[in-house]
Amino acid sequence: MKVCDHAMLALVIFMSLILCSLAAERKTLFREDFLNLENWRPFYFPKKKHTVYAIEQEGDKHFLRAESNDSASALVYRKKFNVYEYPRVKWRWKVNNIYARGDDGTKAGDDYPVRVYIAFDYSPGAEGFFERIKNCLTKKVYGEYPPHSSLNYVWASKDHKERIINSPFTGKVRIVILQKGESNIGKWQDEDIDIIEDYRSAFGKAPPPIANIAIMNDSDNTHESSISFLECLEVHR
Repeated sequence: MKVCDHAMLALVIFMSLILCSLAAERKTLFREDFLNLENWRPFYFPKKKHTVYAIEQEGDKHFLRAESNDSASALVYRKKFNVYEYPRVKWRWKVNNIYARGDDGTKAGDDYPVRVYIAFDYSPGAEGFFERIKNCLTKKVYGEYPPHSSLNYVWASKDHKERIINSPFTGKVRIVILQKGESNIGKWQDEDIDIIEDYRSAFGKAPPPIANIAIMNDSDNTHESSISFLECLEVHR
């Protein structure tokens, strides 16, 4: 065998090892291609109109369509996962419009044409007395305990200097702005987030281990309407 043949063989083996290493490092827990909504359950807010969620298809691709009209409701993934084992989530999303009255960090403007929630499990008994009462009342209204805390990844209507801001409604929620303004309206955008890194930046500490995912398009505060789309949601490491 010639020297160049040896070099070529060594290069092929080297590249194969790199690809195998990358495959070993990247492991997917689940991927949602939105062929249907069997893996999702609706979540409704009392006395609120419901956002409409449906599956649409374009060629061989399926995606989630979310349409709100002075409404708010969410879809929650039925399976939970350990964020330390699978700390990353990726997806693609697109919006047809943003909100004229959307204003990040204010109650009146706290609407987004699309959100992806990472909601962390609450453990009853670990909180104080008044917090326990509040959480028990929430469970009576909604049928489940509220999350311990959550990260809301959003497409904001206005430009904002900070990437992470506080929710105007609760100290348990941080809003992470991934897209903002009009520049990418109508264009698919790819996202890949690190849950643990973002949680530490948002709350200054490590997150609880168990979480689940929710999706929402809401317009109940601004009283406007919007249509958004999401596809290829994947939890991985």
